[in-house]
Amino acid sequence: MPHNKATPQDTLDKLTLALDSGAFVDVRRMLNGLPPADIAHLLESSPPKFRNILWKLIEVDLEGEVLGELSDDLQADFLSRMDAAEVATITESLEDDDIADILQQLPDRVTREVLNAMDYQDRARLERVMHYPDDVAGGLMNTDAITIRARLTLDVVLRYLRRHEEIPEMTDNLIVVNRSDQFIGLLPLRTLLVADPSATVREMMATDVDPIPVNTPDDEVARLFERNDWVSAPVVDDSGKLLGRITIDDVIDVIREDADHSFMSMAGLDEEEDTFAPVSKAAPRRAIWLGINLATAFIAAAAINMFHDTIEKVVALAVLMPIVASMGGIAGTQTLTVLVRGIAMGQVGKNNQTWLLTREVTIGFLNGILWAAVVAVAASLWFDDWHIGLIIAAAMMINLVTAAFTGAALPLLLTRFNIDPALAGGVILTTVTDVVGFVAFLGLATLFYA
Repeated sequence: MPHNKATPQDTLDKLTLALDSGAFVDVRRMLNGLPPADIAHLLESSPPKFRNILWKLIEVDLEGEVLGELSDDLQADFLSRMDAAEVATITESLEDDDIADILQQLPDRVTREVLNAMDYQDRARLERVMHYPDDVAGGLMNTDAITIRARLTLDVVLRYLRRHEEIPEMTDNLIVVNRSDQFIGLLPLRTLLVADPSATVREMMATDVDPIPVNTPDDEVARLFERNDWVSAPVVDDSGKLLGRITIDDVIDVIREDADHSFMSMAGLDEEEDTFAPVSKAAPRRAIWLGINLATAFIAAAAINMFHDTIEKVVALAVLMPIVASMGGIAGTQTLTVLVRGIAMGQVGKNNQTWLLTREVTIGFLNGILWAAVVAVAASLWFDDWHIGLIIAAAMMINLVTAAFTGAALPLLLTRFNIDPALAGGVILTTVTDVVGFVAFLGLATLFYA
């Protein structure tokens, strides 16, 4: 009979029951028997009071690994309660990029104290990673790469590896460098294990793999890993000198964070938004975006107010107005989503922007014809007035074409000004489609019924 593994929620329920009964010894044993990623998931799935109790029960030698798995907000919360010595202790066993991420959550004073508590070699290695922003290859890399020289035989390389107690995780290649530590090529472990031991590294290494420049944006790094099916990749500076390597686990984090960012930005939220954040933190963050949306709503209301006399004459206009704005909003959002996704995947460039813009406007025009005809018939039969059917059909055509053009052009324009289209595009698009829809519909009605 198959054994069903307990889900994190099942584990959390068991821990909750144990805590409620006061069985802290059982809770500690259950908690510290889990992998660090599962412990982090349990912390992020718990309300603040329960979360604080769980953190106190985690063994010290696990704290660093758990901390590295947490969101930035939760990391910052726990780190704010530690002094420099505690931070230095729990980060000893972590990889350089994970330590750098954690230290970036701390005030500069505390970061300097943590660095000073390290030995010279560890500090120098970590400062090399911290020199780069966390959204470029340099901020993602580890400095734990194993390097070899091209003149060595494979037998010597094997003996060299056996001198290590262990090799770094995600090691699928050994990196070949020259005397100046400049990247030359890669020696796959699968080649090393089966090739003639008397062969040299130069004879067996792969030289057709390009290293990643240290300032490459993290989204481009993710695309390179996806395109080439890499497990790890070397990182070099402008002169080709090896600085470290990036591994697939860090790239998966980038992909997940980008996906979270795109999804949460549509609602004006941060990708690190804590599901269980206290009301005092969550309410102000949401209030800012609500205020922005309120301002845009007033713009749409002002457009409607310009035609209040016409609305008073023809009450049916007030009933039909939302249809025009809603259809434009949906059509624009479809186009915006396609373009934002294309930009995120690196598929949109100067050579195809015009084609995409033309395609989206054409789609908007064809859908406009279809649904304008449908709504014209429906409105004419509903209010027994074919004039109002023609008016709403014309307004819908105008708004759907405008929505398609705006939805395509807006992300291209925002990207050119280094503004995140996922964050700013939605609210601007909604404002445009609302205003154009209302002005077109009520403006045409005013001309006809005046």
